[in-house]
Amino acid sequence: MTKKQRALEVIQRLKDEYPDAGCTLDYDQAWKLLVSVRLAAQCTDARVNVVVEDLYAKYPDVEALAKAEPEEIEAIVKPCGLGKSKARDISACMRILHEQYEDNIPTTFEELLKLPGVGRKSANLIMGDVFGKPAIVTDTHCIRLTNRIGLVDNIKEPKKVEMALWKIIPPEEGSDFCHRLVYHGRDVCTARTKPHCDKCCLEDICKKNI
Repeated sequence: MTKKQRALEVIQRLKDEYPDAGCTLDYDQAWKLLVSVRLAAQCTDARVNVVVEDLYAKYPDVEALAKAEPEEIEAIVKPCGLGKSKARDISACMRILHEQYEDNIPTTFEELLKLPGVGRKSANLIMGDVFGKPAIVTDTHCIRLTNRIGLVDNIKEPKKVEMALWKIIPPEEGSDFCHRLVYHGRDVCTARTKPHCDKCCLEDICKKNI
């Protein structure tokens, strides 16, 4: 089985297993996803979803958040960890959106990457979820699972994993595939315990078990 053949089979099985899988960060406007994905660094999505409720209650739109001092933002987002750097990035990012993009977010990958605190993972998430464009989000679940399954060979650097996956994942499948890896990584192919291979829909094609 080639990597591409394995990838297509993995995609289909995960579709069957998690038909409704989507982004686990709560948002109803694009700029809120931008905020949440920055807060999610080294923090669980569940905690981020709770913390942003207080943030948006006080700063309900881009303009309000752009006018807030980083210290005011930090006081609210501190439970997400790395509060100072995250608050600084969010503040700078919202000011750019307010001053240069009329409170909207950039629509290209390259422009997103220029925003403070936005890396390839965040930009891909936004391109896929907000704009419906081809995207591969190399978060910790994606990196761990694609290595275990055998879609990439002992590659840990996010950008290198992304580039390797672009070669074997159909562009239109990338975004949803990565969301399904998150679900599978939390429930079955776990990081902090032994993977639950006995209940894995990929057991017979997973490189770890072949």
